[in-house]
Amino acid sequence: MTEMLLVVPRYSDKLTENFDYLFPIGLSYISAVLKKAKHNVDALNLNHYHGNIKDILNSKLNRKKYDFVCTGGNALAYSVIEKIIDTAKNHTSKPKIILGGPILTTMPQLIFEEFGIDFGVIGDGEETVLELIDSITNKRNLHSVRGIVFRDGNQVVITEKRNPIENLDAIPFPDYEGLEFEKQLDNSHCNFLIWTTVLDKPRVYPLLGSRSCPFQCTFCYHFGHYRKRSIKNIMSEIEMAVDKYDINFLQIYDDCFSLDKERTKEFCSEIKNLMKIKEKDIKWFCQVMVCHVDRDLLHLLKDAGCTTVSYGFESYSPAVLKSMRKAIKPEQIDFAFHETIRQKMNVAATFIFGDVAETNETAKETLDWWIGNAEGQVRLTFVMPYPGSRIYEHCLQKGLIKDELLFVKERLQEGAQSYEYLNITDRMSDNDIIKLERRILRLNIKHCRYTVPSQYEMNSLHNYDLRVKCPFCHEFIEYKNLHSDGSKLLFVFEVICRNCFMRFYVDAPIQKAIVIGEQFVPRLGFYVEELSTLPHIFSRKK
Repeated sequence: MTEMLLVVPRYSDKLTENFDYLFPIGLSYISAVLKKAKHNVDALNLNHYHGNIKDILNSKLNRKKYDFVCTGGNALAYSVIEKIIDTAKNHTSKPKIILGGPILTTMPQLIFEEFGIDFGVIGDGEETVLELIDSITNKRNLHSVRGIVFRDGNQVVITEKRNPIENLDAIPFPDYEGLEFEKQLDNSHCNFLIWTTVLDKPRVYPLLGSRSCPFQCTFCYHFGHYRKRSIKNIMSEIEMAVDKYDINFLQIYDDCFSLDKERTKEFCSEIKNLMKIKEKDIKWFCQVMVCHVDRDLLHLLKDAGCTTVSYGFESYSPAVLKSMRKAIKPEQIDFAFHETIRQKMNVAATFIFGDVAETNETAKETLDWWIGNAEGQVRLTFVMPYPGSRIYEHCLQKGLIKDELLFVKERLQEGAQSYEYLNITDRMSDNDIIKLERRILRLNIKHCRYTVPSQYEMNSLHNYDLRVKCPFCHEFIEYKNLHSDGSKLLFVFEVICRNCFMRFYVDAPIQKAIVIGEQFVPRLGFYVEELSTLPHIFSRKK
């Protein structure tokens, strides 16, 4: 029987255990189908172990001989995936290496050759990986396996595209247990995610009820056409998760949760029924299309336990929205934002600046609305061309990205010293972009809400309990099990009020640096440092 090792990339640059990360759904589905096909599958979740990647993986490979090592992720995980592959390639057991995920799917030949892997899986991997392993072990012709990359002599072969999986209900539920899911649950903190701060001890279950998206936003990449699971199938998975893991929070990953309103109604009805049967309160997060929002829908979500609604606002400028191929209007953004807050649900949304059509005037349109309405609830950032997106292709055509591999290795790695934005606009200079970034930083200082706790205590190493007065509704809220890597005197938490569901920051009293009106503004030194480095973070436009 084939021996398989699945390696979950580490999502933190620290060498210590880390449990605050989004659990990998893709690899969990691969584990499930491999086990169903009677392969022997082990997993190594690098997030749960102390030390460097090379030592942890070598220790695992030393204990057992594996035929295949499988891993995957997106382009942001390039450096971690590179370490995993290099370690496996250099181990004396010489396992075959299979790579999947968006990093391979969006740039199959480039990534295949750079990593020097044995096989790559493009797109949905559940059917492909089974056929690939069967063909390898039985020495069948790999050219007939659709959706893979491999080497035939000196030639890199990319086989015929495999169609996306249509019947998602036929796929077994993801094997979270095999990837050490319970370790994450047992070590989860109140502030595991910003929207989990509605609970002291969140036990978060990641759920994918559909795949892909029917829309074509220029900054986004998705594989295949939109497909959805039945609500019956989804509820079976949730019921299993409640019974097996005692979960109390659903992180629903669907890009288009509200695409089919009747289906959304069915889900809300079924989740309410499940909570009643199980006598359990389950909170949840979902993503909703701005153009689908109405009062009835939001009331439905709220009544069924939804605490946070995520929107793709992107811009308040009609010109930029059109350029982005966003099928929404500014007035719909305004309604979605204010009505969600009125319903006492948290808004998770972002404006992204720097689209091809962005100008000083369009940026002002967005910022003017943000200043007058958002109360610091909508994040502000800049567009980044991710591989596979239309914006990425635009950058290639315009010569803004001259070396794709260098761009992925050095420009997309968030947190890396060389992390930079690209100025991809047609009508803004580099200096315009720098000024805009400076203004955004200043606006965040001025308009985001900060407060200090009325009381707090450190109940274990880096874990806090605190009581704080919400700067919006002025209710006193208690939070327990908040985690910080800082010292006892230096901490900052981003939380959601459990009464009005507005987002704000809680800082240690010693961190209050300056007073603007009645608000404490922490971490002033951070902002000063950021402002001083701005002229260096944008590439020069040729």
